[in-house]
Amino acid sequence: MQVWIRRFALLLLPLGFLAVMVAAPLLSLAFYDDEGAWAEVVADDYMRLRLGWTVAQAVLTCVLVTALGVPAAWVLAQMDFAGRRMVLRLLMLPFVMPTLVAGMGVLALFGAHGMLAAGWQDTPWLLIYGNVFFNLPVLVRSAYQGFVRVPQARLLSAQSLGADAWRRFVWVEWPVVRAWVAGGACLVFLYCFSGFGLALLLGGERFATVEVEIYRLVAYELDMARASVLVWLVLAATAAAGGLYAYWSKRVAVDKSVSPLPPRAPVRAWEKWLTATVLAMLVLCCLLPLAAVWLKAAAAGSSWAVLLEAQTWAAVWNTIRFSAAAVAAATVLGVLYAAAARQMAWLRALMFLPFMVSPVCIAFRRIVALSAVDGFAVAADGDLRAVGVSVCSQRRTGRVGRFAQRLRGGGAYHGRKRFSDGLLCHRTFIETGFAARPDFGFGNLYR
Repeated sequence: MQVWIRRFALLLLPLGFLAVMVAAPLLSLAFYDDEGAWAEVVADDYMRLRLGWTVAQAVLTCVLVTALGVPAAWVLAQMDFAGRRMVLRLLMLPFVMPTLVAGMGVLALFGAHGMLAAGWQDTPWLLIYGNVFFNLPVLVRSAYQGFVRVPQARLLSAQSLGADAWRRFVWVEWPVVRAWVAGGACLVFLYCFSGFGLALLLGGERFATVEVEIYRLVAYELDMARASVLVWLVLAATAAAGGLYAYWSKRVAVDKSVSPLPPRAPVRAWEKWLTATVLAMLVLCCLLPLAAVWLKAAAAGSSWAVLLEAQTWAAVWNTIRFSAAAVAAATVLGVLYAAAARQMAWLRALMFLPFMVSPVCIAFRRIVALSAVDGFAVAADGDLRAVGVSVCSQRRTGRVGRFAQRLRGGGAYHGRKRFSDGLLCHRTFIETGFAARPDFGFGNLYR
């Protein structure tokens, strides 16, 4: 009995958090049905184009990072050269680089006034390059972990039998590494398919992904029905990618007693050429956007005065306190979850849920969930701009989608202007909603 009480205590907080942040939005979407919404989305050529492009850019990114990342990981694992450890450390930079900053670096290189090649802003390659910048280190680190787990004895045996480097790679190294590569590719697909910030910044209107389309439907059109259909489609794709990742994760070699072959200096001409090519590729794909940001900042001139503004320091303070709160909460939840997962193996599968549910879906959850209570308020969550509407309007117009059709002209690009037309036309409905929920302020409407 005491064992079950202890397990329940461990599960209460982490499972409650997942229930609120994952199960609640999914249930809200499941019950937020509309007549013909699924058929409308499936039959819409524009929506099919958005879905097709989202899959295509994710698959293309996986192919590119795999083709580039496996040779890079092999060089980092097998070749010893000056700065090797530094390169391994620098590969962590894209993981900690904010999406907006990285996007600015990509635009500085290939945007309208790009340093290297101008005019990529209206092509799909800008988003593809941004995806490669963020996800190439993911594949390289994953494949590198596989290469350093190849037993030294196998490689030496194959070499003594006359196998050259290519045959050793195919017969000895690849069987060990492929699970690591496949798992990394699944993560890359998941990140690219459900990515929002980079697609919004680099894809533009022509090459927007499904996540951006969900954002547009919710923030500008209030078309909850079609947005919920897209969210479920995204969830199905990310769940499949998460399932494949879990499948390959079970097949990776994790024997810490394996003694890998120590890296050696490149001696042959092809080894030197491959090492130089890999380093040049990593500079081009992973370092140049960061360097472009630094160059732009160095040439900013009087723009540095923004550091003296009170709003800047207020934003810094918000970033610090929100980050500290997130770290504290994540630490508590993570420790409790890890402790519970050690006793109940089935809990480990729940680890993938936050990866499978997209950020826009998490923000969309508040919109849909609040529509079931007294006053429907569309609350801005980070990237989503807020629009407030009362549930009274939903009842009078039949569904929010119909109401959104009359508000469609009021949305401004990137949400930086007031929704003046829609607010004036539906002032009564909105005032009713905020009367029911007075805790929502109008300040969010103008962000």
